[in-house]
Amino acid sequence: MCGIVGYKGNNKAIPVLIAGLKALEYRGYDSSGIAYYSNKNIVLKKCIGSIDNLEKIVNFNEESNIGIGHTRWATHGKVTENNAHPHKVNKITLVHNGIIENYDYLRNLLLEKGYSFKGETDSEVLCAYIDYKYKDLKDILKTLSEVQKDIIGSYAICLLCEDEPNTLYAMRYNSPLIVACKDNEYYLASDVPAIIDYTNKYYLLDQKEIVKISDKLEFYNANLDILNKNVVTYDRFTKDSGKGSYKHFMLKEIHENPEIVKRIIDYYLTDGKFNGKMPSFKKYNKIYIVGCGSASYTGKIAKFLYEEYLNIPVEVFLASEYRYQKLFYDKNTLVIFISQSGETADTLEALRRTKEDRIDTLAIVNAPNSSIGRLADITLDIRAGAEVAVATTKAFTGQLLLLVLILIKMANKEDKIKYFYLLETEMRNILARDYLKYAEKVFSKDKAFFIGRGIDYGICEEGSLKLKEISYINASAFPAGELKHGTISLIENETPVIGIISDENLASKTISNLKEVKARGAYVLCITTLNLEGDFYDDIIKLSDIDKFVNSSLIVIVLQLIAYYVADLKGESIDKPRNLAKSVTVE
Repeated sequence: MCGIVGYKGNNKAIPVLIAGLKALEYRGYDSSGIAYYSNKNIVLKKCIGSIDNLEKIVNFNEESNIGIGHTRWATHGKVTENNAHPHKVNKITLVHNGIIENYDYLRNLLLEKGYSFKGETDSEVLCAYIDYKYKDLKDILKTLSEVQKDIIGSYAICLLCEDEPNTLYAMRYNSPLIVACKDNEYYLASDVPAIIDYTNKYYLLDQKEIVKISDKLEFYNANLDILNKNVVTYDRFTKDSGKGSYKHFMLKEIHENPEIVKRIIDYYLTDGKFNGKMPSFKKYNKIYIVGCGSASYTGKIAKFLYEEYLNIPVEVFLASEYRYQKLFYDKNTLVIFISQSGETADTLEALRRTKEDRIDTLAIVNAPNSSIGRLADITLDIRAGAEVAVATTKAFTGQLLLLVLILIKMANKEDKIKYFYLLETEMRNILARDYLKYAEKVFSKDKAFFIGRGIDYGICEEGSLKLKEISYINASAFPAGELKHGTISLIENETPVIGIISDENLASKTISNLKEVKARGAYVLCITTLNLEGDFYDDIIKLSDIDKFVNSSLIVIVLQLIAYYVADLKGESIDKPRNLAKSVTVE
């Protein structure tokens, strides 16, 4: 969440800053702003709402070759212009991602020193505190080093100082920040999309590192020792970044699911067998899976397969709760951390705890050079490419399929690999079907339910999340037998109930539950890989039954499409749903 850009070079800064902010829109935001030098003065331009509003109040031709920009996702303080970034206090102007946990203490200290505040944000307090320390130290590098000792929380900071009009400074802790340069042009950003149009080579700032950008790049650790940094090359799938002819990025990314299957096969398999990119997991007799939102649901789906075929216990944890629980792992436990961005704050903190306990860790991420990707003992790349829509689709598919490949490796079930080669064609068949007619039965309703048993319940959780996060329909997922223990009271005439049935052993039980809601007037849509007959549904979507190992990935695509068309019929902002961020980098 939130996006940072910074620029220093020979070109006009404002177009670069605005383009960078627009490239980071997927991270989620509710206000935006830029700060730049013009005629030896720092100029602030900021507003609430979309970057389109910011574009209306800036002069793209204004002479300035250095500046910073930000898209804010509100944490402290309401969505107001005063709370929007950048913040300026005396000689210091900054943008900040993260949360300063002791900002209230610092704010009271600064009030006693005569400072006043225009808004309610921790970021403005941070700006004032840097200014306060700078007044005494008269040196930005020393100031930043000292400030790091006093603040508690997470931060990625990019700042300007009036005493150094040709210099940018930045530092980070628990919030990502990268630095790039090309032909005497320098860029700062919270993620690669903001700089990819200029260069695919960049430097990763590590914990508490500081960078000074003048006519060169200078990197320092927290003690101000000079660092030599290695350049990272972004060699991902840049062709994914455009929307093409699709109405929304989400629809485009759903249609890229078959390509994700191909990329995973090409990377991890050779002639139907594992190559050296998939490690051995023979030593483990217990597995923990940790993630947030959709990432945790891939774990819940995988749990049923893992326990059935490995005959070992598998536990799935929400990352935000994991750190605070009693954990019963040992040296033969593998802890799998799943994150699309590789920067999810709760998941990253859970990983750090596990590393402290010296338990083996594996990361499944879409960004191998991310914080999670670099910290884990083993990192597997889902190779999904750029995913711009906030609601994950193809990345979810990649995460799920990698979990299945890990299972195949652990269970020595290489005969199951052949089913991966059938997925691409079957996914294209699914994408070619009409789902609008089902969406029309759902989009006008204010609630919906997803029910299934066993592995199908995990699928239901992802389906319900997709629907509510982009259409704002209050969708809930339940184990099919649990619905009647209270929640069935919410079933009314034409209430949508989506039933998932892919396990033949549990089909009759789920069918009984669907009959119960249909008898109470519900609109029942059944999605199944089985050959089912009866009067327990209003509509049925029959999918090919390839194999239990891969069927879930097919069903999820159907749920993604239904959610998309429901939201489209409602006219919602599908790629950027309200209050949501693509990369949740605060706890």
